[in-house]
Amino acid sequence: MSSEEATSLRDLQCGHVGVEHEGRRVTVCGWVAKRREHGEHLVFVDVRDWTGVVQAVVPGTVDVRPEFVVRVTGTVSRRPEGTANERLATGLVELTDCDVEVLNTAEPPPFPLDERTEIDEAVRLRYRYLDLRREPMQRNLRVRATINRALRASLDAQGFCEIETPLLWAPTPEGAREFVVPSRLHPGDFYVLPQSPQIAKQLLMVGGFDRYYQIARCLRDEDLRADRQFEFTQLDVEASFVTQTDVVRFVSQAVAAAAAAVTGEVPQDIVTMTWAEALDRYGTDKPDLRFGMEICDLTAAFATTSVQALAAPCVKALRVPGGGDLTRSRLDALTEQAKAHGAKGLAWFRVSAQGLESPLARHLAPEESAAVASLDGAGPGDLVLVVADEHDLACRVLGALRLTLGAPPVGAGPYRYLWVTEFPMFEGFDEEGDLVAAHHPFTMPVAEDLELLGTDPLRVRSQAYDLVLNGWELGSGSVRIHRADIQSRVFRALGIGEEEAASRFGFLLGAFRYGAPPHAGFAFGIDRLTAILVGEENIREVIAFPKTQSGTDLMTGAPKQITARQMRELRLGAARPPA
Repeated sequence: MSSEEATSLRDLQCGHVGVEHEGRRVTVCGWVAKRREHGEHLVFVDVRDWTGVVQAVVPGTVDVRPEFVVRVTGTVSRRPEGTANERLATGLVELTDCDVEVLNTAEPPPFPLDERTEIDEAVRLRYRYLDLRREPMQRNLRVRATINRALRASLDAQGFCEIETPLLWAPTPEGAREFVVPSRLHPGDFYVLPQSPQIAKQLLMVGGFDRYYQIARCLRDEDLRADRQFEFTQLDVEASFVTQTDVVRFVSQAVAAAAAAVTGEVPQDIVTMTWAEALDRYGTDKPDLRFGMEICDLTAAFATTSVQALAAPCVKALRVPGGGDLTRSRLDALTEQAKAHGAKGLAWFRVSAQGLESPLARHLAPEESAAVASLDGAGPGDLVLVVADEHDLACRVLGALRLTLGAPPVGAGPYRYLWVTEFPMFEGFDEEGDLVAAHHPFTMPVAEDLELLGTDPLRVRSQAYDLVLNGWELGSGSVRIHRADIQSRVFRALGIGEEEAASRFGFLLGAFRYGAPPHAGFAFGIDRLTAILVGEENIREVIAFPKTQSGTDLMTGAPKQITARQMRELRLGAARPPA
């Protein structure tokens, strides 16, 4: 026994007591999960720590209650015949002839710490320190730690160097609103908390660290939702002298290692498709590949249609297997959903042995009816949904309906990863007529599209790429612009002049004058990956101390006002009039 073990308060963790220890007298520590009296002179105490529960048999009486912190010493014995508990890892044994030392008392908790009990989330978050004792939270956060270890091991093996970047930073143009921090030493000036280490990691490439990674804390002041928090954690990587193919390879390897560490299975080869293909087939740039229901094209079949509702530049359709039994009210709800996503309407057709059933069916030409009835192998009992509109809108509307009708729960298997590539360089024009970058202004265009920058910029594809898992965007990255001539052309396309470029990006552009290598990178959300792998719908369930959807911390009461003295030191006016 080492000196560290000799001074420990316990010999074993609760869930590790087993038949191999039979006859040994051991000590465990933990919280009282349950207390049951058996007659007048025998008490059963279930003691819990993160590894599990062990039953202690205490002769006489003992004054312990749930959530007391105890130290129990007893002899490991097999349970009497017929009393084994197969639901427990320790269910074949118990501690007998026990001595119990109360290390700390506890008030009755505001909710039972039992995973089978549904508890209001607001109560859980208010007493998060108690919620963390529950098995689901213990599992989720330990799975997260396993993912972090696997990611680090994979990237270390691939020659990456872990480097921390600052949390107090200068404003950077990355799209989302930033949190600002007033400077006491420089009154009137502010730091910002980084939305990501984007510019810092590019500077590391200039500095010669040709393979960098970091498990980075990032902060964005944006509206919260199930997959978004103010504070989030991402695996951030950047590498020099690499292509997009290289980035995809080393990120895929790291993600596969993390998934295998959690699930025991190495993911299949991760498929790749372009942004245009993903939109055309699935109506989204983050398709869920766990189920079929691909969007099909009927434009040619309806090119000369006389049905006004189906006369459009693009006609897209979706077969819903077995959807023919949807009620009219359900079909009406789908129509309203389609309209909410911008469609003028939604045509639906039930497929039967006698043909198509729909208010529009009798208006179709024979060849149009045949195209609908045979869509994607349709047969009796199926439903076909049709949207006629501009291409992108028709695809996106049917993509939303596809998820409504077919998507399994987020955590349900199998795990289907996907790389989406060749995103548009620009997403449109702003109110002043300037182009808006779809990613960031340092994303390298696809080489053969460079000439389109001055003539047809909305057709320019970028060397940007996303990693998608089960319909969730895990993260994104791109090959960066490292050449001044290409950067100037992109800035001109975005309406950014030399003075504005120097003001917004001066320190990065200045660094690039001293020999910037070709480089590319990627970042993905560890919160999101963890949530999917443990089967949670909300990333709050894999974060130790999250904020609510309104951005508050129910446990600490943050955000709060600071004292008048602190306000004076920071040279700030009152945030709001005192009550």
